[in-house]
Amino acid sequence: MKFTGLTSAQAEESRAKYGANAIPEPAWTTFGQAFLATFRDPMIRILLVMVALMIAMYFAGHAEIYEPVGTIVTVIIVATVTARTNVASDTEYRALRARTAKDTAKVCRDGGLLVLPVDEIVVGDHVILQGGNKIPADGMLIAGELRVSNAALNGETEECPKTPADSHYVFPAEITGDTFVGDATLFRGSVVFDGEGVMEVRRVGVRTMMGRMAAEMQVREPASPLQVKLAKLADQISAFGYISGIVIISLYMMFFAIGAGGMEAYVALGWSHILVDAIQAVSLAILIIVCAVPEGLPLMISLVLMQNTSRMLARGVLVRRAVGIETAGSLNILFSDKTGTITGGRLAVVDFFTADGQVVAPEEHPVLHEKLKLAIGRNSATMYDDTGAVIGGNPTDQAVMRFLGAQTYCAMQENEACRVGKRQTFNSTNKFSQAELSVRGTVVYKGTPEALLARAAYALRADGTVVPFDAAALNERINAYAERAMRVLAFGYSKQPFRKNEINADVVLIGFAAIRDDVRPEAREAIAEVLAAGVQVVMVTGDRRETAVAIARDAGLLRADGELVLTSSDLAQMRDEEVQRILPQLRVIARALPTDKSRIVRLAQKMNLVVGMTGDGVNDSPALRRADVGFAMGSGTEAARDAGDIVILDDNFRSIKDAILYGRTIYNNILKFCRFQLVINIAAVVVSATAPFFGIIEPLRVTHLLFINLVMDSLGAIMLGNEPAHESYMREKPRRRDAGLISPAMSVQIVCMGTWLVLLSFFFLTDARIAACFDGKAEHYTAYFLIFVLASLMNGFNVRSTGFGIFRRLGENLGFVKVWAMIVLIMAAIINAPYLPHDVGAWIGGMFSTTPIHAGGWGLVFLLAATMIPADLLRKAVWKGFVRARG
Repeated sequence: MKFTGLTSAQAEESRAKYGANAIPEPAWTTFGQAFLATFRDPMIRILLVMVALMIAMYFAGHAEIYEPVGTIVTVIIVATVTARTNVASDTEYRALRARTAKDTAKVCRDGGLLVLPVDEIVVGDHVILQGGNKIPADGMLIAGELRVSNAALNGETEECPKTPADSHYVFPAEITGDTFVGDATLFRGSVVFDGEGVMEVRRVGVRTMMGRMAAEMQVREPASPLQVKLAKLADQISAFGYISGIVIISLYMMFFAIGAGGMEAYVALGWSHILVDAIQAVSLAILIIVCAVPEGLPLMISLVLMQNTSRMLARGVLVRRAVGIETAGSLNILFSDKTGTITGGRLAVVDFFTADGQVVAPEEHPVLHEKLKLAIGRNSATMYDDTGAVIGGNPTDQAVMRFLGAQTYCAMQENEACRVGKRQTFNSTNKFSQAELSVRGTVVYKGTPEALLARAAYALRADGTVVPFDAAALNERINAYAERAMRVLAFGYSKQPFRKNEINADVVLIGFAAIRDDVRPEAREAIAEVLAAGVQVVMVTGDRRETAVAIARDAGLLRADGELVLTSSDLAQMRDEEVQRILPQLRVIARALPTDKSRIVRLAQKMNLVVGMTGDGVNDSPALRRADVGFAMGSGTEAARDAGDIVILDDNFRSIKDAILYGRTIYNNILKFCRFQLVINIAAVVVSATAPFFGIIEPLRVTHLLFINLVMDSLGAIMLGNEPAHESYMREKPRRRDAGLISPAMSVQIVCMGTWLVLLSFFFLTDARIAACFDGKAEHYTAYFLIFVLASLMNGFNVRSTGFGIFRRLGENLGFVKVWAMIVLIMAAIINAPYLPHDVGAWIGGMFSTTPIHAGGWGLVFLLAATMIPADLLRKAVWKGFVRARG
């Protein structure tokens, strides 16, 4: 039958009527969009409110301009860093897409055959399909026979036979790896294993199965766990601000009244005097509340995400959405695709064994290897191309050819003794293939075990001797491999002449290959580590139940009684509440459909779990987008990569484990910063608010508070943002989505160390012996400014570890040491401003009202500030004892 296809004019009419065959690319993020998106962050919004209040107070003459200006600069830096990180990720991903070769197809047009980009194919086109081709659109096979893999659409690696169907083709009720609902039997993204045929295009672009799945990716992504926690912290800070403001204003008004000799005397001073005092109290309250807000937290998060995004790219992990890597560290449950993630993604020979049950490496046994290479290399439709890739044949043939090896195959090609005469290919009736070596007079066979065992009388041992074999024991071993979801292929040879459709009666069994898309060795180890981290891993696959169970056992996912394996039909019969009840015991979902994946992700999120999803096919895309963090495989479809938050360039489950470790490192570094900064903020608020009641006026001047609030925040973010990853983080329990950023243990540390810093402050300010060590009040108050900063820096060591190893691995974060020393040097410059060049010294001295401190005073300040370390070590010891006693 001759296929002329459409004319160019008909193709244009079809394109106008049904659309092009393009699936829209994701919208790329611009710098401006990413910059503006930063202002949706709840912490940034609090900072902007503070800026507005401080500017209003500045124009009213009750505040300095440094605070709002410094805060605005911080916000701009945060927005810029965040935008640059997101745009850089998008740019890298665009480059990845650009490096991916564009697909083409052979199309009948204008009576001839053209090779066109798939985007130019239209409804009605006749497309020529051959082995290795990727199907470019949805359509119906109208001529020829094909064997197709739908793995890109449903994850199944089964071969699906395709034959021409008429317009009245009836689809079966059950959706399997071979069919989908619709008016087509061939689908865009599927791959032709073998055969030749002609497809008539029925659907293109967004109307294809792949296009419809891509449309599901428009579901709005859920807020990340970090965003949820920051929103909660912002609400807590806001509530703290309102309450603190009212309390501080009330206390100060009471202080003014007491100073005037009582409420009656205070009222007698007149309402104008009271109004001035009220304005002063409100101004001070706002200033103190502003100091309570950790301005450096958004900056710290932006910096640490940017740094770790770059590190992950160097390890083969492209982070498309920066917050995704932190989310990976919060995972409670991970739904993982099987093919290409847990397994290698293609069939491979797992074991080769002889008829006596001995598992061997054939290349180590010369006689055995010589016979086997003939049975594989001379009896296959598969071959190696010039690039060293295996082409042609079916996946099983390709697996054994890779097992043979390119070097052995190429050597055979040059050997005249290996030339083939007669040949018969595999067919489903005979279940074997055979080839006659014209020079050696040997016939070699490859086929199912039952086909060869029915005719074989002898077997080859590893040492090259030919002996009888125990058929019962051999069948038992073959069945054992079948229970592990392995396909067994038998090899043999005969000295009798070639006979078509028959196996000679003198066949000698060479051995057997156990074949499967096997578990990656590194995936087993990585899965064990992820499970040890408290993350539940559920394998989701389109394979049948038996295969899925075997793979799950080998991968270490099924380890105990009570762990569940469900199929798509099982899930379909269960209500949402039932699925949620059994979810903690679920380990495998077999025969999974795309809708199953999206549903199970949604239900897990309703349980407040942080959900991860891995995948590489179009069928995985909706679930990848819906999950809190989607891990897309780099070798997968563009639809999957577009949907993912993180692209695993090396397709390795170990990279997922690394992403979890880095995510937990980021989260722990954020917690370290919170512990560091909130101790400073709480102490500054308490000391500034209560000092006047002890007769201490302005122990920390406005400029001192501004320095502590802005400089310590920003530099503290850099100091703690680079803390190294600890494998111990992988032994921590995962956190719920709705868990607060500040845990009870953190609260205890913040309150205890904040209290110690407050007590240290009042001891330093009120003790006569301390005051006597300094020359006057100016030097004493300057020393207090110094001790407050140094004590905070000492606490920086405390927060590096929840244990006692606070100086451990300090060399891996030299930035900590450098920033720590930098802050000390900045303080020395501020305090010793009179010794600086006249104009600069006068400006700094006037701003901070500091005076030089003698060497003995510096030593005393360092000694007292260092008490922060033993105080916290004592707290840790008491807390650990308390926890041990309770548990």
